[in-house]
Amino acid sequence: MDILQIILLAGIFFFASILSVIAGSTSLITVPIMLEFGIEPRTAIATNMFALTLMSIGGTLPFIGKKVINPKRLPLLTLLTIVGSFLGALLVLILPSKSMPLIISISMIVVAILSVINRHAGVSPSQLIPPRIAEIAGYVVTFILGIYGGFFSGGYVTLLTAAYVMLFRMTFVEAIATTKFINIFSSLIATIIFLQQGIVDYDLGIILGITMFIGGIIGGRLTLKLSNVWLQRIYLTVVGILAFITLRKYQSQNQPASTIDLLTPSA
Repeated sequence: MDILQIILLAGIFFFASILSVIAGSTSLITVPIMLEFGIEPRTAIATNMFALTLMSIGGTLPFIGKKVINPKRLPLLTLLTIVGSFLGALLVLILPSKSMPLIISISMIVVAILSVINRHAGVSPSQLIPPRIAEIAGYVVTFILGIYGGFFSGGYVTLLTAAYVMLFRMTFVEAIATTKFINIFSSLIATIIFLQQGIVDYDLGIILGITMFIGGIIGGRLTLKLSNVWLQRIYLTVVGILAFITLRKYQSQNQPASTIDLLTPSA
């Protein structure tokens, strides 16, 4: 890649990182862009995961000391994420990936519908303690989504944010802050495995990682300034757009090389 292409790619990653702090789904934007720039698929997914780790760190920093992350849940949520991400990274070679665009699209559509039906969820702090079954479901979903996040991550934080709003009854700012912290570990585990495989482009990864780190900090600060109502609006808009785009990609899956197919490493 020449310097102009790197600058353009870094610019796209910068703006994507700001928006994705609120809405997630970074990889559904960045990985296809990397493929369009001619980056080898395995290198694209691995380098993107490296940059995501730095973005998550940057996105978490503005929330530290703001009392928007519940410290009581963090140890178990983090442990479940680490184990799930490790399993996801190991299962990447044997899990079928062709159905993932449809699964992601359906999940996002369901999230959007439930959010519209329960439009007050995540907008104002809940005075009610989540039912025990909802609390348990939140931890189960964290583990299951952790597995998915370990081998691709596209839509991972988006779905996790919705789960925390609905199951843990967090506000949007609380869910966004918590998922950013957790995503540090999800991305880091996968990155370590990709580093061991030698498929990370270090030079490009550092440039994009620093860019996304700065974007993450800006996105985190922006999140703290916006009301939960506006965070919900931005979140649902992005979910709707990405659900449509991903569903379209699934419908055109018969093309010689779809994005998701290319992301699956060969054995």
